[in-house]
Amino acid sequence: MVSVTGSLAAPAAPARTTARTPLDIRRVRLADGFVGDWQRLNREATIPHCIERLETTGVIDNLRRLVGESDAEFRGPLFADSDLYKTLEAIGWEAVNGDASSFDGFVDDAIRLLGAVQEDDGYLDSYYQGPLAGQRFTDLPQGHEMYKLGHLLQAAIAWAHAGRTDLLEIALRYVDLVHETFGAGGRDDIDGHPEIETALVELSRLTGDPRHRELAVRMIELRGHRTIGEGAFGGAYYQDYTPVREAREAIGHAVRQVYLLAGVADVELDDADAGYRATLDALWDSIHHQKMYVTGGLGSRHRGEAFGDPYELPADRAYSETCAAIANLHWNWRMLLLNGDAKYADEIERGLYNAIAVSTAVDGKSYFYSNPLQLRSGHTHEEDAPSARLDWYFCACCPPNLARLLASINAYVLTESADAVQFQLYASGSYDLGDGVTAQVTTDFPWAPTVRVEFDAPTTRVTQFRIPGWAEGAAITVDGTRADAAPGYVQAAAGTRTVELEIPVEPVFEQAHPWVDAARGALALRRGPVYYCIEQADLPDGIRLEDVMIPAEPVAIQGGHDDALVAPTLTIDGARLRRPSGALYETPGSAAVADLGALRAIPYFRWANRAPGAMRVWLPTV
Repeated sequence: MVSVTGSLAAPAAPARTTARTPLDIRRVRLADGFVGDWQRLNREATIPHCIERLETTGVIDNLRRLVGESDAEFRGPLFADSDLYKTLEAIGWEAVNGDASSFDGFVDDAIRLLGAVQEDDGYLDSYYQGPLAGQRFTDLPQGHEMYKLGHLLQAAIAWAHAGRTDLLEIALRYVDLVHETFGAGGRDDIDGHPEIETALVELSRLTGDPRHRELAVRMIELRGHRTIGEGAFGGAYYQDYTPVREAREAIGHAVRQVYLLAGVADVELDDADAGYRATLDALWDSIHHQKMYVTGGLGSRHRGEAFGDPYELPADRAYSETCAAIANLHWNWRMLLLNGDAKYADEIERGLYNAIAVSTAVDGKSYFYSNPLQLRSGHTHEEDAPSARLDWYFCACCPPNLARLLASINAYVLTESADAVQFQLYASGSYDLGDGVTAQVTTDFPWAPTVRVEFDAPTTRVTQFRIPGWAEGAAITVDGTRADAAPGYVQAAAGTRTVELEIPVEPVFEQAHPWVDAARGALALRRGPVYYCIEQADLPDGIRLEDVMIPAEPVAIQGGHDDALVAPTLTIDGARLRRPSGALYETPGSAAVADLGALRAIPYFRWANRAPGAMRVWLPTV
């Protein structure tokens, strides 16, 4: 039996006092509402779907073949094991939340297979075992061995919090081999896909063993010295282009970049003298002020799944991989814990309701890999840039990544400090604030402006409530006394019994920075934290989405609701229809313009749930 230190059951729990600390996941119980319903859908539909597809795509058979339980050859990408680990992590967090016994058969069999396949020295990787047994650790740039181990560790940590440690024992045996091979005095080469760094810090927190954090630091310090080489996409693709401490611009593969930054932030969280603050702050500004889509998506280039130049944010060619948005949530959470600034929670909110939510269909069983902000009429279907969600992908990193995030999403709602509790996201539920005080939150946010918080006893600490940066005109009422609430944090003193927030969610239009050429002369429609789009399915027959324009000073009216999309709709008044001459290029004013009238808009995250067809977030003006 492995002994653990009893650290907080949360995806990130610093080993020292920081600006914020997460609440143990068991202290947050979500109820019906946007976030709670999504977590339930994840449990009832997404996780079972992941389990089914792990079987049909060969991920489980890849293990069975190594112990004589299957005659199949290896199937899938060489990193397929990680899809199993992410799914196991999702179920582990569900077990922490409560009853996950319906998944017991799958979990028991998966852990049994992993234990049977593991070699005597701890090595465990279904791709490099069997016929490729002699090639372990020979292709670190492409082999993803450390990446897979990182996800194994995170699954094991989740299950350890749930009281089950057999998976942790398996993971620790593999980690011991990595310490021996790549620790101090060992090999100085690095994995091509960061992820293990954040997992090693989490492991150190769980077990109390500082060696794991030290190994994470070693891996971070070795990165950026161009030991990997250029490969097909250049050293930046592997995040091996400049030493981490010197990095000041986000470049290369977006998921790799942000996973690396999450690990760097974890090290900084645990060691005030780590020395990475300048890098973290500079790259946060680089991404969020110059390289992020309005929806919170990251990655503007399909080649290398990469960040582009500053302000290079094409809507129709946005890669905006789902895993990059999830990684950005993880990183912003750690930055919030480190610095305590509401801007990080604002970005968690932006990504959650847009770039992450858009990836999953209403039924929870089909997904987007990339998430463009525009789909043209007649788009040519590609697997990683589809016209409709797919139920799985050859590179299936995103669906199980969504599953593990949603299973633990209640860990990202509240934080606390020595003298205060902070409400970061607003979701109906019951929250144990400590000292015998429970908060009951009732809200229809993000669709309705009211958030009501009732405490079953007078609060013993200050309670702080995040007012989003976009929420001008917000107000707070504490025990009947109302006051204006500026963006940032507003607080209620100890002894409070009720708090009611009014966070305006009226529709507004936004424009991009003028250097974002792809959005020049266009507007995006936002309602609260949710961005909207126009979809071909809502246009009259014979009208092409590319011909639709809106007034330069448009008005949006709320009030509609689409039961099939489970979301409110908006109406834009005064839409116009441009009828081009048909020439590829023409003189200004050649196109005829007619009135179109009212234009229906739906939440961006609900597009492609009815039929394939064109869509756009940035609406051109006339």
